[in-house]
Amino acid sequence: MNLTSFIDTIKKHPEYHKAGMILCHNGVVRSTSRDGRKISGLTISVDHEKLHQVIETHKKKPGIIEILVDIAENKNLTVGDDVMLLVVAGDIRENVIAVLNDTLNAIKTTVTKKTEFIHPLLQLS
Repeated sequence: MNLTSFIDTIKKHPEYHKAGMILCHNGVVRSTSRDGRKISGLTISVDHEKLHQVIETHKKKPGIIEILVDIAENKNLTVGDDVMLLVVAGDIRENVIAVLNDTLNAIKTTVTKKTEFIHPLLQLS
């Protein structure tokens, strides 16, 4: 995963001259699950067909120039590791922020499945 590479790719896009914002999400593995349990890591699986559909759907939104995604799939990730990079480029912040939010939510709810590794020793503290 390389955020600089993503930004460089967007800057080479033929429609880049229309961009007013590049917004980035860098998801990382945190040490607790949403329900507060301590975790030592996780794995992510990706439905690539759905990912393609999500990206193509959101690229059609007003003002959007490009959407790039990289997901660390099928790897044993540990706390602090990068899970996902999502970069959205577009004309104005209202359009770009909304599309990043909508794309991220769609990816997390329909594209990826997460398996967390609950750390039994950390649960005792």
